[in-house]
Amino acid sequence: MFTKHELFVKNKKEIILLNVIGPDKPGLTSSLTQILAKYQVNILDIGQAVIHDHLSLGMLFEVSARAESSPVLKDLLFKAYELGLQIKFTPISIADYDNWVQAQGKGRYIITMLGRKLSAEQIARITNIVYQQGLNIDIIQRLSGRVNLDEEKESRPRTNSSVEMSVRGTARDMEQMKKQFLDAAKEIDVDIAFQEDNIYRRNRRLVCFDMDSTLIRTEVIDELAARAGVGDQVVKITEAAMRGEIDFAQSFKQRVGLLKGLEESVMREIAENLPLTEGAEKLFRTLKKYGYKTALLSGGFTYFAKYLQNKLDIDYVFANDLEIVDNKLTGNHLGEIVDGRKKAELVKNIAFKEDIHLQQVICVGDGSNDLPMINIAGLGIAFHAKPIVKENAQQAISNLGLDALLYLLGFRERELDH
Repeated sequence: MFTKHELFVKNKKEIILLNVIGPDKPGLTSSLTQILAKYQVNILDIGQAVIHDHLSLGMLFEVSARAESSPVLKDLLFKAYELGLQIKFTPISIADYDNWVQAQGKGRYIITMLGRKLSAEQIARITNIVYQQGLNIDIIQRLSGRVNLDEEKESRPRTNSSVEMSVRGTARDMEQMKKQFLDAAKEIDVDIAFQEDNIYRRNRRLVCFDMDSTLIRTEVIDELAARAGVGDQVVKITEAAMRGEIDFAQSFKQRVGLLKGLEESVMREIAENLPLTEGAEKLFRTLKKYGYKTALLSGGFTYFAKYLQNKLDIDYVFANDLEIVDNKLTGNHLGEIVDGRKKAELVKNIAFKEDIHLQQVICVGDGSNDLPMINIAGLGIAFHAKPIVKENAQQAISNLGLDALLYLLGFRERELDH
């Protein structure tokens, strides 16, 4: 403990940082703050965390000119002893406090780490990048559920791990930092999302998805081509288009033309057996529950998109219509082709109709034709995407299912379970 003259005093006011650690139990915070209330103390900042039933509590408080700090500290020490806590007092100068207040104008960001499991190596790598860029970590919290060490005995194993960091400051080189995160993600098998912590991040309202290889684990046109006996030809065209090597509209016409003569019954069979991406049903159920609007914007076909719309209760669907005559594909399409440019236009139109700012929109896709909508959205995500898409998107998810998106929105596992 220290004497009064060791504290920085200005106009008889003192600022003290209180740190408390020890085993957690109900009523700890209440007991300590009741003592502060007795002496009419002003709380300037407060933070508390509990890890494995172990409490860490910090309070920055101001003792008013009407009171002295000695009785306050004495009562706090006695209460801490009663509760089995370790307690520490640190005097804070007015100059240091003023500097701390001025720092609140600096940028704030959210870093979300996503993986099957999170290791010390992964966290060390990411926090070192944060340190090198001159940013300060204020808060670290776990979003995913507690890890069961023996997953075989757990009736519903948790296969997702997510940690969220709130950081503050101005990065020395924002582009370099994003590249460092991207390189780290490749090397240590973890997805890293970096978002500005602003009002839009906390109020996303519209989520737009690509269909093939995003919402479902297949490319429908490849399935159709295999049934039509032209699988190899279509696969080559599809891969070139998704890599951005040829124009999407041109490749689309070439692939559809190869499907001429295919029976409609084949389309129905494929639609009834579309393999949903891991986490898709959980994601849409949660988004619907909390009032988000959803859209499916696909360079694929309306026939299949409508099936998914009914299954997942999607609000908007836009895709390409295939011409069917006498229950067979003619090899032609109807209407305007939904390509990358059209997807971005549709995102803007839906947002305008719903009175939603583009910064409140999330777009998710895997191919180069998804980049236009990904890059106009407040949160654009390359999902299990091609390398060129990852490099040009704001964020990427490559290790988890679609429900990992909920962590980027700040959801905690306990909220999803509830």
